[in-house]
Amino acid sequence: MNILFFGDLVGRSARNILKQILPEMKKKYNIDLTIANGDNLAHGKGVTKNTLQEIKEYGIDIITCGDHTWDTSQAIEILKSSEFNFICPANYPILDLKKGYKIIKIKSKKVLVINLIGRVFLKDHPDCPFRAVDKILKDNKEKFDIAIVDFHGEATSEKRALGLYLDSRVSCFLGTHTHIQTADEQIFPGGTAYISDVGMVGPNDSVLGCKKEFVIEQMQNQTKFCYQISEDKNILIGAVVVEIDDKKLVAKNILRINEVVKSSV
Repeated sequence: MNILFFGDLVGRSARNILKQILPEMKKKYNIDLTIANGDNLAHGKGVTKNTLQEIKEYGIDIITCGDHTWDTSQAIEILKSSEFNFICPANYPILDLKKGYKIIKIKSKKVLVINLIGRVFLKDHPDCPFRAVDKILKDNKEKFDIAIVDFHGEATSEKRALGLYLDSRVSCFLGTHTHIQTADEQIFPGGTAYISDVGMVGPNDSVLGCKKEFVIEQMQNQTKFCYQISEDKNILIGAVVVEIDDKKLVAKNILRINEVVKSSV
């Protein structure tokens, strides 16, 4: 089984480029399941029904989220509905854990996708991700064959620790949130594919997808930050392709994708 996972999708630029490149990528890598982090999907903050529907039509099977989950008024309504395969961090205290994972059948295998958020350097106050994922794996012990974790976190140390904690218990542990791709992709000894951060899909000439001038101004002068997505048409694609052994149910290979593609829109 081949899984394609995109890092944080930043606004319309990411949605447009997915429409442009996804069919060819799925064909090139013989993809069975496509997942994307949608924390910045709608104008850079959170998700809406329209933006979820848009990327669903382009071929994204499951959308995860992060610290911007609550930045749109539609978040709770979307989570309560069954219209989209949308999940957000399971260790938010406000949520039933079931809103933080999905089980989807691909070929003959049941794939459990879990979304978690870190506690180090983040403004939110989530529950312990270690205990949350333990409970999810225990509660669904007989219900899945392959498990994938999107861990939305700031600190690479926290990501590494949780990834190693879950080695052999999940097939993929993929970090998101920083928008900066790390070059530490590997297969852990227990068969878990790992990367600290997949990166982002968004404007290349930017700071994390935002107009660089506004970010530099805010950092230089301590002024109020003006969030505005860069209009650069050169889009950075941060993603990974993970190959899972269908019999052993462990990762065989993880391919890191980091390339810039010119948007046709």
